[in-house]
Amino acid sequence: MHPIMDNVHLAQLFLIILCVILSAFFSAAETAYNMMNHVKLKNMAADGNKRAQLTLHITENYDNLLSTVLIGNNVVNILASSVATVLFTYLLGQNGVTAATAIMTVIVLVFGEITPKGLAKEFPDRYAMAVAPAMRVLITILMPLNWLFAKWKHLLTKMCKSSESSALTQDDLMTIVDEAQSDGGIDERNGDLIRSAIEFNDLDAGDILTPRVDVIAIDRQAPMEEITDLFIHNGFSRIPVYEESIDNIIGMVHEKDFFRGLHSDMSSIDGIIKKIIYVSSGIHISDLLHELQQSQTHMAVVIDEFGGTEGIVTMEDIVEELVGEIWDEHDQVIEYFKKIENGRYLVDCSAALDDFFACFHIDLDAENFDYVTVSGWVMEHLGKVPTLGDSFAYGGYIITVTKTAARHAVQIILQSKDTPQEKSGHN
Repeated sequence: MHPIMDNVHLAQLFLIILCVILSAFFSAAETAYNMMNHVKLKNMAADGNKRAQLTLHITENYDNLLSTVLIGNNVVNILASSVATVLFTYLLGQNGVTAATAIMTVIVLVFGEITPKGLAKEFPDRYAMAVAPAMRVLITILMPLNWLFAKWKHLLTKMCKSSESSALTQDDLMTIVDEAQSDGGIDERNGDLIRSAIEFNDLDAGDILTPRVDVIAIDRQAPMEEITDLFIHNGFSRIPVYEESIDNIIGMVHEKDFFRGLHSDMSSIDGIIKKIIYVSSGIHISDLLHELQQSQTHMAVVIDEFGGTEGIVTMEDIVEELVGEIWDEHDQVIEYFKKIENGRYLVDCSAALDDFFACFHIDLDAENFDYVTVSGWVMEHLGKVPTLGDSFAYGGYIITVTKTAARHAVQIILQSKDTPQEKSGHN
């Protein structure tokens, strides 16, 4: 045993320390480049940040970056272990190999892997930009080896073809939004807005239309007094106009045009009827929004397969799918789900079916419904036109029809099967 080290062995100790430092450098770089925020760096690069531009340029060929990091990390770790074995053999004799293995394993794990990776995880963007110039130099030096590994990877890829696509799906985007919201990057309101935008193109006109039975429309030949009453009592700024039947909607009248004409002793609405567009219920609302913008109108008539009116969709209906309900001073605020005594709920049947199921946590049992409102769902389960007092059980609840009109359900009461039935006039 030689307790005192000469210059050669001091140099070996220094080399071991240097290798551990380089191991920490490569380990932290691997974590930082894997976890850095590409969107944030792209914004910084767009603002003229040269270091962010270099960092993004390096990651464009991620295979070269990864192979450089792995080559560097393995070289310094193996070198540190080899030199440590020589040094400890000199100091401890036959026990040197065992001591070198145990000590270097702990040192490399703590100082070369766990600690630097943990720190890089906390500040990935900052570290990735800080080491970008050094990584560029190392990538250039190791270019021949990187080329060989790239060819090897290409060969393996050909041998093991994969049908999986790397493109982000809608579910992937939803997960990203959920994670950003849970991490505090965005608030709940902005999270809901982004989710609505992602799902926007999944909706068709048939999902958001005002059904024919609920459409308030004007007969082209209607007296001016009748039209005045419609505008005053319904609070609409635009009302569709039909000829002979609501299946033949020819346009719409704007409230401002009507009352301006009424002030000028207008005797007919023919001169103020504005054009509208006609679409099928299957058109995506994103495409419908574009058509409304192109035609410079705010209303579309949804036509069924027989050419009749299925309903109408307005610009406001489409925008509300993105930002939620928009109420103005003339709108009547509808409380779709209202809690009443004994744990029962009063439900407006014009409510969206998805909102109804979500509100009462009802399991859909993987069913696909052809209806988008509670009214259509009630009719489907009853198998007939709803009448006052009809009831059925679903999802742990008893649903009872309490109000009907025009051959459809207007209002129901929903009550849990575990809640005692209250005696009333409804069965």
